[in-house]
Amino acid sequence: MINSHLPVVIIGAGGHAKVVVDTLQAMQCEILGYTNITSEKPLLNIKYLGSDDFIINQNPKNILLVIGFGSVKFALERQKTFEKWKSLGFSFKSLIHPSAIISQYAKLGEGVQVLMGSLIQACATIKDNCIINTGASVDHDCFIDSHCHIAPRVTLSGGVTISSNCHIGTGAVVIQNIIIENNVTVGAGAVVIKNVSSNSVVYGIPAK
Repeated sequence: MINSHLPVVIIGAGGHAKVVVDTLQAMQCEILGYTNITSEKPLLNIKYLGSDDFIINQNPKNILLVIGFGSVKFALERQKTFEKWKSLGFSFKSLIHPSAIISQYAKLGEGVQVLMGSLIQACATIKDNCIINTGASVDHDCFIDSHCHIAPRVTLSGGVTISSNCHIGTGAVVIQNIIIENNVTVGAGAVVIKNVSSNSVVYGIPAK
């Protein structure tokens, strides 16, 4: 069982990290600081802790980690980062912005980030290390596997299955019962009306 009240260390300092900070502060969480390769990227009012070596020197029982970069440029890096620190005994905090609406019957994995204004309906399952970004809508019985990014204003209709390491671009719509296999990128504004095979990039209306 993860102690959700432990202080948090943010990994990375990109644009997504600003949203992470805002969400953590809205949740009234204690933020120890952030790690990054360089201190040249200040992160709002958050203390710079140095490189990831700071984390190595911590007791995994005393802190929680949050990944502070998105998946547009770093899709596989999110997975690698999550799996690296899990293998060393660390745990990841799940973020739920106070404005998000989540059904009591939904299931969320470790390190999931449910951001401002998003909606997750009954019997949806979101696995580890996924981002449900600003204003996204995940309807009933959807299944989203680990390390996916559901970008701002995406709409997933009921019963959609999204396999691991997928990026569903801003404003995309996926109709009911569609299956999207591993490592797929769906372009911004696309409308997906057919199943999508692994390692594909699809875009347009309808998505091809």
